[in-house]
Amino acid sequence: MNRVLVVDDDEQIRAAVAGALERFDFDIKTVESADEAQLAVGSFEPDIILLDIMMPGMSGIEFCRQLRQTKDIPVIFLSGLDTEVDRIVGLEIGADDYLTKPFHPGELLARIKAVLRRTAPKTEPAPKESNGSMLEHGPLSMNLDSHTVHVHEERIDLTKTEFLLLKTMMRYPSKVYSRDELMSSAHGPGTHVSDRTINSHIRRLRSKLEVAGVDPIETVRGVGYRMSIME
Repeated sequence: MNRVLVVDDDEQIRAAVAGALERFDFDIKTVESADEAQLAVGSFEPDIILLDIMMPGMSGIEFCRQLRQTKDIPVIFLSGLDTEVDRIVGLEIGADDYLTKPFHPGELLARIKAVLRRTAPKTEPAPKESNGSMLEHGPLSMNLDSHTVHVHEERIDLTKTEFLLLKTMMRYPSKVYSRDELMSSAHGPGTHVSDRTINSHIRRLRSKLEVAGVDPIETVRGVGYRMSIME
């Protein structure tokens, strides 16, 4: 049973969403603020979050931005804002989808199922590396068994998507990967997300690595990304 966290300061919206989903084998928790949502992420451990943008206190945008620093829980924004700029901002900070209020319950259910399918863990083939569990590129090392990344001796905390993107590029450092290839490696074949979303994942990954003193990802204009030459 998938766990859905609904975050909205409008009691009627929370009740309507919960009522629409409770018939479809979901475990649902509703909260009215981002502060409550932060606590619920740890205690309820949702599989997906339905998140309002405009709330008193911390906005949905800021909550999503903070969440993406440590977790890859899928997020669908539910918003009364219906402009292209608002959608782009929501997707750029890491949301998986964006639905404008008012919405039909059937559309909400379809969006949730699509995002859950796209972000479900995939069974991966065994690594081809000679040492089995380790990938190395200059001072950057990745342990596939423990799911950890280090720069020299410093551990870098990555989300699941960031880890999978980096692993893909580290397997064949000289290969240039298109955005579609990278997201297929993270979410499975047939995954379709916007270029802005892919760029956002890469930008956050780069930022975390740069803090540790390395910049191993090279942009190949018009094509995609690859690992840069590192000593």
